[in-house]
Amino acid sequence: MEDASARWLGSRPELTDPVLLVGLSGWIDASGAAKAAIEAVVADAEATPFLEFDDDTYVDFRARRPTMELREGLHSVLHWERILVSAGTDQTGQDVIVLHGPEPDMAWHRFTRLVGELAVELGVRRMAHLGAYPFAVPHTRPARLSMSSPSQDVLSQVPFLRSTIDVPGGAASALERELHERGIPTLGIWAQVPHYISSMPYPSASVALLDGVREATGLVFEAAELRAEVITQGRRLDQLVANNPEHESMLHQLEQLYDAGDDVADVENAGPSLEYRSGDELAAEVEKFLRDQD
Repeated sequence: MEDASARWLGSRPELTDPVLLVGLSGWIDASGAAKAAIEAVVADAEATPFLEFDDDTYVDFRARRPTMELREGLHSVLHWERILVSAGTDQTGQDVIVLHGPEPDMAWHRFTRLVGELAVELGVRRMAHLGAYPFAVPHTRPARLSMSSPSQDVLSQVPFLRSTIDVPGGAASALERELHERGIPTLGIWAQVPHYISSMPYPSASVALLDGVREATGLVFEAAELRAEVITQGRRLDQLVANNPEHESMLHQLEQLYDAGDDVADVENAGPSLEYRSGDELAAEVEKFLRDQD
């Protein structure tokens, strides 16, 4: 792969049948669940960047302004968002490549072509990208996963939920098509996040995504801190809901829908029985409660 918009940071890594995991922030990622999962992958795999995409080519800095650190008037650091490709190994020694950073704001055709060429060059055997979306589900149940893929064979191999819907696509969905057309199996893995906590971290969804990656690709990541946070946050949310009968009622209805296997209800169209006004009120209370606890 040769292109002025991508820069090698060292020699090409020697990899054996790597899996490519994609986490590009800026698309659909309720609670930042996919971003947290990708960060856990990078940490667990001890992944080292080996390629960087040119930010002037792909990033609109008026939309993603760099963060300036001021300390008593001293401008010490300017942080720029960059799209990186890193390589490491999972807990079982399997090679993994991680494409992470901001979703490109422009030049998607060029970007997907370059990633496709890189995937072929490095012998990628499968690609998976991660995302999360708000849904009418309770925090007292495991986060459910849905999937997307251009391949019927891939769809038949993994027992995640399948949706029928027209939605805006992201750069990761463009990569699905690009790598599929190059003969590399691809899929998107999506976690459902309770609508009333979709604006704050939800480690349960991040852990579900990592477990989904294991089922779909065989990659294993410990993510010990994320898994510990699932228990801690669950207890805090249970404590908060228990203090309000209206919230308890809403949660009970969500549990009934979940247990009945209702995977088509959504926050906007499920009807008044779920008391979404209470959901909005609960979201505000949850945010305040967790801020006070932390």
